[in-house]
Amino acid sequence: MNPLIVALRFGMIVGLAAPFFSAGGDLAFHPAQEGFVFDTGVLRGELRAGGKSKGLSRVVHVPTGVVLDKSMGLAGHYRVFTAGRRHGTAAWDWASDARLTTDGRVEVRWPAQPDRPFELCATYAWAAPDALEVVTTVRAVTNLAGFESFLACYFNEAFTNSRVYVAAVPGVGKPGFLAATAEAGTWQVFPRDGAAMQLVRDGRWSLPPSPVDWVERPVLGKPLGIRHAPSHGITAVLMSAPEECFAVMTPHERESHYSLYLSLLGRNLKPGETARARARLWITRGLSEEAIVSEYERFLRSLQ
Repeated sequence: MNPLIVALRFGMIVGLAAPFFSAGGDLAFHPAQEGFVFDTGVLRGELRAGGKSKGLSRVVHVPTGVVLDKSMGLAGHYRVFTAGRRHGTAAWDWASDARLTTDGRVEVRWPAQPDRPFELCATYAWAAPDALEVVTTVRAVTNLAGFESFLACYFNEAFTNSRVYVAAVPGVGKPGFLAATAEAGTWQVFPRDGAAMQLVRDGRWSLPPSPVDWVERPVLGKPLGIRHAPSHGITAVLMSAPEECFAVMTPHERESHYSLYLSLLGRNLKPGETARARARLWITRGLSEEAIVSEYERFLRSLQ
């Protein structure tokens, strides 16, 4: 049987978007003059463009030709907090080292500094032609209270629909995706539980630059959020493990950032202690919300 037909059928069976490969697509990053490039056959673009501490940028969805990102791109490490303290403006402003591994992953390291008593690391790898894995690791140099790494995705203006999976949809009483409508507030936080909300409210988000007043929404059913582009039929799915992500955040659907965020870790760490958070960014087409939840459960099983 034609290998492409096999691949398409496999994609339908497991609930993944059908992996349309372009010539030369592979699941590896490759060195560029500054940073790295990729072409999986479904997604093509750059990582660490210009040699900066950025995530993915100039990301093209190959089957449609649509550029997915804008602003600071996809899966970038933005704000870094401990209890009541913001460490600099953003991790993407910090100097970092990056290396390409023999299996095509990119490993990034932000070394500890006097004003940043921790080492932050990130690994970018392709789990599938349409799915990026990001593993964020922190090693504490001193006691860290409520450490948070804030993972950010900025989509283009076509991604007008933002939804988060909550434990009980208001008026329905069952788990499901809840739209981040403008009526609910400009900046919306979906916390894991009450303790997670206490972290959000400990003063970290009042610190400049660009402080944010988050509106509390229903608690998470799963740390799973989506941005959908109806005009292109493309859905971006951002997910993490419940014990590694304490909130999903988003502005209302048509707010000009068109963004989606994960608040990762939220843990107290002792000197020398290490913690990690795993996240996946998945770009799919034409799947139901039930299929997206099924793929999330498959993601969780892959972490075991």
